Amino acid sequence: STATGNGALIGTGGGALLGAIVGKLAGNTAVGAAVGAAVGAGTGAIIGKHMDKVKAETAAKLQNANVDQVTDANGLPCVKVTFNSGILFGSGNATLSSTAATELTNFAAVLKNNTDCSVAIQGYTDNDPWKGSTAEQSAKKNLDLSQKRADAVKSKLNSLGVTNNQIKSSTGYGETNPVADNSSAAGKAQNRR
Repeated sequence: STATGNGALIGTGGGALLGAIVGKLAGNTAVGAAVGAAVGAGTGAIIGKHMDKVKAETAAKLQNANVDQVTDANGLPCVKVTFNSGILFGSGNATLSSTAATELTNFAAVLKNNTDCSVAIQGYTDNDPWKGSTAEQSAKKNLDLSQKRADAVKSKLNSLGVTNNQIKSSTGYGETNPVADNSSAAGKAQNRR
């Protein structure tokens, strides 16, 4: 049997998610079910140690982010990086701030030190309406803005030497999946991730 493990680093922040370093750790092939089960358990331990290493390295390199170890929807170990609200983009635009450039430079170093990991970039916005737009038009504009922000992060990481082999996707999700109440300024700030 073959045991292959994956881990993920999902990063979020200021309107765009740096998200998902997925550690592709090659499994081992063994003959027999008992040996295969042992290899699977061993691979799980290796993945856990690798995610601990990636988490520690990420936390040490990024000053404006929270770094947590979580489990993804597939039950895989993940390191979630949440950038402090507002460091990546100003309200209503997709231009990276100077603080974001520094943080992404540091994040790129983590990715380049862990070439067995890959990243999925995700962008989110709050649900603020766009002036003169209906709720439906605003939702569409927020979706477009979140995509531009995710693409800006991808472009910056590429310019820092992170290859497209490591960047698996760059997707905007607009105002979907809020993590806080959009009725307050503090909640909206948290939802711009």
